[in-house]
Amino acid sequence: MQQVVRYLDADDVAHRVARRLVAAIVARQTDGHVVHLCLTGGRIATRLYREVGGMLGTSKVDPERLELWWGDERFVSTASRDRLAGPTLALLVRHFALDPARTHPMPASDGSFDAPAAAANYARELGDTRFDICLLGIGEDGHVASVFPGHPSSEPTAARVIAIHDSPKAPSERLSLTVPALAQSAEVWFLATGAEKAHAVATAINGDQSIPAGCVQGTEATRWLIDRAAASELPYFECSL
Repeated sequence: MQQVVRYLDADDVAHRVARRLVAAIVARQTDGHVVHLCLTGGRIATRLYREVGGMLGTSKVDPERLELWWGDERFVSTASRDRLAGPTLALLVRHFALDPARTHPMPASDGSFDAPAAAANYARELGDTRFDICLLGIGEDGHVASVFPGHPSSEPTAARVIAIHDSPKAPSERLSLTVPALAQSAEVWFLATGAEKAHAVATAINGDQSIPAGCVQGTEATRWLIDRAAASELPYFECSL
């Protein structure tokens, strides 16, 4: 199932998707299920996490039944401002006690591994985990996580996690889940705001396999949670609240 939901603007996306995400986690935790949530980076994701952090403390989300993973990471030092995991966790833990044993940031460059070893280590940690919900942004070129079109990162591979040494976007060295790993998620939630994303969004929704975003779909549902500007190249009837 593919669903397109049109919101007013970035603020509306952040607030309403945060409510939707918290409710989805609670629903999936029913009967003791441990929810595996894959996080993404980017401006709208940061705004989303700020909203989610404020909601978690008063929600029914059980931190002992929530596993956090990352779809990609900049392979930089732990203290670098370019790193995704640190700022995200800072926003979430202000009001909610995450279980450290269930929080799985990707390795940093000042750890014990170089990038290829770090990717292999994260793949071992991930094992055969399938995400209940995978959050993804989409680049203007249609990239997802750190998998870029026309780039070695998008070449077919049996690996679930790869190291990238020449990313088209800085910083050049990154770690990323692969398209097959992302596409094993039960639900994939794409987040996009702004007119600059409209062409990539429309291309991916139409199933264009030439861009990574067109290749990733959830096994149960794929949801496009976008603002009016990002939806501007879609027929209106394809969008709903």
